Amino acid sequence: MKTLSSFNLKNKTVLLRTDLNSNVVNGRVYLSERIRESVITIKELKKKKARVVVMAHQGRPSKSDFVSLRQHAKHLNKFVKVKFIEDITGKRARSAIKNLRAGEVLLLENIRFEKNEFHPEKGKNNKLIKRLAPMFDFYVNDAFSVCHRKQTSIVSFPKYLPGCAGRLLERELKALNKIKLKNTLYVLGGAKPEDDIKLLKGNKVLACGLFGQICLIAKGKKLGAQNKYLFNNGFVDDKLIKRLKKKLQNVRTPLDFAVKVNGKRKELKLNEFPVKYEIFDIGKDTIKNYVLEIKKAKSIYMKGPAGFSSDEKFSKGTVEILKAIAKNKGFSLIGGGHLSDTIKKYKINKKKFGHVSLSGGALLRYIAGEKLPGLEVLRGIVKLKGTKIMEN
Repeated sequence: MKTLSSFNLKNKTVLLRTDLNSNVVNGRVYLSERIRESVITIKELKKKKARVVVMAHQGRPSKSDFVSLRQHAKHLNKFVKVKFIEDITGKRARSAIKNLRAGEVLLLENIRFEKNEFHPEKGKNNKLIKRLAPMFDFYVNDAFSVCHRKQTSIVSFPKYLPGCAGRLLERELKALNKIKLKNTLYVLGGAKPEDDIKLLKGNKVLACGLFGQICLIAKGKKLGAQNKYLFNNGFVDDKLIKRLKKKLQNVRTPLDFAVKVNGKRKELKLNEFPVKYEIFDIGKDTIKNYVLEIKKAKSIYMKGPAGFSSDEKFSKGTVEILKAIAKNKGFSLIGGGHLSDTIKKYKINKKKFGHVSLSGGALLRYIAGEKLPGLEVLRGIVKLKGTKIMEN
């Protein structure tokens, strides 16, 4: 796969797809490791005197974290000079791209505000491709975390432009090539149980986060308010429960939980459920049990937080598990932006882990042996040669 070192980018207009997706609380975008790390490739492109246009996303349509990238631009400007424009394919954006000088950086608005981002099947008739692709000389993918998505900014631009990997993507792939995950202990949490099921193939699993709760429901446990929360918010349905029931032989589930009562943390044993309170973290008995398993493991992969780690009252499960993994002498792989942010926030020594990835779903799929569309197209496997796009 080609990298930034493969091309002379001086005075060339470069489309950089990066990942700035961060935690959003009450409309406020928090400075994340993804934002910090994205600066590496941006700075190199500036140094190479390229004209850089950054394309990124935040959240998903209809979700509370689906916001503008204006705040992300402010965070980026703490490390590198970036101009933000509240446009993607319109006259303002195209004019700003044309007027870029060597070494300047332009950040476009949240790419997921554009519906054509979700329709790569339109090919060269896609408005994003038709209007923007002719304006660029090169495409750089620095967003491993969304390489599993068949979206226009990931799989379409590199079909029509010479493409390469940015430094973060390059670093990620080098690290993953060293990983052998046989006999690995999986610590699976986070809020995407559909992803976690892909890894239930025989390895021992410590389930936490929403995934741990859903595994308990699949075992027939009624949690009360949390059952309603999970079903009503689309995290689980009857089909998922049915699939899970057949795959829980090697899955260890929580023994207790922390709930929120009048804004405070309260721990309850599993036999005290169902209750009227929603779950925000695993409890001390589960933490103790899981830490003992982590001590015995030869290698560990952790995906997603054990609870609502953004709130200090409910970060204990995630932090204690991470500390235990950091002490383990075997190889450890940590995946997902939430965990990376937690490691930084609680000053856990990052060097104690084998590799800390900013990716969650893409990393999990890679480990599960799936091919990632964003990598396949970048490798030229589905490249469309000789395709000319006329600007509209």
